[in-house]
Amino acid sequence: MSMQLELKNVNLRAGDQLKVKGLILHDAERFQIDLGCCADDLALHFNPRFHDDADGAVLVCNSKTAGCWGDEKREIQNPMQRGTDVKIELKLCGDVFEVELPDGQEVQFPNRDNMDIISYVKIAGDFKLTSFKIC
Repeated sequence: MSMQLELKNVNLRAGDQLKVKGLILHDAERFQIDLGCCADDLALHFNPRFHDDADGAVLVCNSKTAGCWGDEKREIQNPMQRGTDVKIELKLCGDVFEVELPDGQEVQFPNRDNMDIISYVKIAGDFKLTSFKIC
């Protein structure tokens, strides 16, 4: 059972954190956490994939500008496992996003369009959200 949470008129700025807790479904293919100003303008598309033809389990980060995807950044090491509870922390640090994974590993992704305010958040896919906190 896939879920989706979509929030508009959020006000995340540099120094703010988004903490997401939930369960990766047992048969998960992928889920995503999107941060931006709307669905067509995303500063960060964080997309763990659990079955990818080329690399197996992989973490993909990307951005979208005016509906067009940028170049994917792929992390071959995906420490997340299907059927597990996870906590993911996303931090906006001005010119870069820092994503802290459940094992303490950190993924960095550039703020390509220099978005200084994140007003749109979407969490979707094979993930059951249990907690969501902005701090």
